[in-house]
Amino acid sequence: MSSSVSRKRVRKDPATRRAEIVDAAAAIALAEGLECITLRRIGEELDVRPGLISHYFPAVDDLVAEAFGSAASGELDTLLPLDRAGDTPLRHMARFLARTVGDDYDAISRLWINARHLSRYRPVLRDRVAGQEAAWRGRLEGLIKEGVAAGEFRTDDPLVAAIQILVVLDGLGAHANSAGTPDRPPAVIRLAATTAERELGLPPDTLASHPRP
Repeated sequence: MSSSVSRKRVRKDPATRRAEIVDAAAAIALAEGLECITLRRIGEELDVRPGLISHYFPAVDDLVAEAFGSAASGELDTLLPLDRAGDTPLRHMARFLARTVGDDYDAISRLWINARHLSRYRPVLRDRVAGQEAAWRGRLEGLIKEGVAAGEFRTDDPLVAAIQILVVLDGLGAHANSAGTPDRPPAVIRLAATTAERELGLPPDTLASHPRP
């Protein structure tokens, strides 16, 4: 009698399986780029047939958009969490900007550059990028409005201030991910904080003086 026992695959509920597929695709997007997401590749990562992946995502463009959305939403919740209880808007702004410096943020910046380029040719991804950009603007504008209400920030237009800060962060991300870019001087690294201080009526170095995460 054979001692071998055939192993049965664990059947996962649809929501769990779908989340597993998206997580695997998001990890590949961050490490290698959105172009590397294919039904076959995700199947190999999860040790399942590509047909199972296509059951949940018949079009690979839908999976690419979902992977980007998952990674970008996770970034937003990490950098600008909705739960801001127990701390001041000024401290949250300082933490946010501190977290946008370093290798981890450079990786997500690279994904944004990748997504914006591909979205020119992929309508589903284009819609997802636009949605994420709106979410970022809204979250940062909300933080600035809280700061104005608390008397910590001074600006006549929180939305414009938020957009200016985000535009600087986008530019710094592109700069950091350009081939052959030299080390960034301290003044360049602090450019987003300098912009925020100017737009929010804060004295120079106010944001740097608050605790880092």
